[in-house]
Amino acid sequence: MKRRTQNILYHLLPIAFWLLAIGGSIVPVIVLQAMHQSAFSLFSIFSYYLPALLVLIIYYFISRIRRYTNSVEECFWVGLLLGIASYWMPSVLLLTIVIWIWLVALNVFSFRSMLSSLIGMAVVAVWAAVLLILQEQELIHIGMTNSWAEFFAKKSLWAWIPIGAFSIAWFASTIARRNLRVR
Repeated sequence: MKRRTQNILYHLLPIAFWLLAIGGSIVPVIVLQAMHQSAFSLFSIFSYYLPALLVLIIYYFISRIRRYTNSVEECFWVGLLLGIASYWMPSVLLLTIVIWIWLVALNVFSFRSMLSSLIGMAVVAVWAAVLLILQEQELIHIGMTNSWAEFFAKKSLWAWIPIGAFSIAWFASTIARRNLRVR
């Protein structure tokens, strides 16, 4: 492959992957809105894409961990972000197991890393519990509900579509960039 073609593919393939992921995750939103015959609301689109964006930030943190290094701080941030994403989609907590397996493959997983990720999730759970109690006692009104009560709710499972599409785009563009790097 010529250097010019390699350089063009280096820049255009990730763009193509991300456009396919965005287009592939917008179609279910349109179909879902048409099935319920409701108008698009900013909050429904926000709650649909926010877990996927938080998972992308988690991928960024995980990709910055080098082999045979300490990963305690990154695991705390991963746990914190997964806890925040679980408010909109509780089943995203299952990604914790996948991330731990990935860290074991990198030889950076330790008992301290596991505890730091659990502490990150616990911080979110404690703050959510405090806010729910304050709202129940009518000291504050933020419109927060206990979304963890319905772990596999059908409405939150639709958010796995953008998570899957964005994850595939992330991994495909990373692989393409590593293989097409001009040396």
